[in-house]
Amino acid sequence: MKYCFYLLLLFASSVYAQDTLLVQHVADFPIDGQASHPSWQQSNWYTLPARNELAKNLDSRFKILYSDKGIYVYLEGQDEKVSTSYQNDFEDLYQADVFEVFFHPNPSVPLYFEYEINPLGKELVLMVPNFQGKFYGWLPWHYEGERKVQKKVSLKHISGTKGLWSAELFIPFSLLSPLENIPAKAGMTWRGNFCRLDYDTGKMAKWSWSPLPGTFHDYKKYGVFLFK
Repeated sequence: MKYCFYLLLLFASSVYAQDTLLVQHVADFPIDGQASHPSWQQSNWYTLPARNELAKNLDSRFKILYSDKGIYVYLEGQDEKVSTSYQNDFEDLYQADVFEVFFHPNPSVPLYFEYEINPLGKELVLMVPNFQGKFYGWLPWHYEGERKVQKKVSLKHISGTKGLWSAELFIPFSLLSPLENIPAKAGMTWRGNFCRLDYDTGKMAKWSWSPLPGTFHDYKKYGVFLFK
């Protein structure tokens, strides 16, 4: 009986570890699109698992940190070509190559934040009310000044062979202020997800940290962020 209980506890611990991000606190620092600042050494790498066959040949991963003023995210993925033609912010970036970030600070309320960035450095920034699977994106009010996301993109050797593209972000808490449990503090937990889409073959390859077989907006299945 004790052995069975130990196995059950070990299984529960492994599931918790897989579905929980440990977000370390740091002082604010400049970004460059390549996560070269020493503060990034305080974050673990987290894998973005492939969610269909088209994604299995291109590895993707990310890191996350937070400060008193906001959240830092770094995402990178192997790629063979830039498959997007979106040259403007706030277009339908998800119909081409893109990284996506979802923050759900208060899981009891069907309202969360979505951020998308493509290899050309264009962004889509949304507050998403999601009621019974019907979700609508609204641009944040007064998205300007200190409320804007800081973003840098880097592309390395993407020209028909396997290269890498990455995005480094700073998302200020002032932008997230319409949501609850803002700013994040040590001991807090949020829900959220990190995703990637790629269209090199003309069809959608998809990755996500939380295992979402369908839409990336299935917020009830998002993983947990634990702020340290």
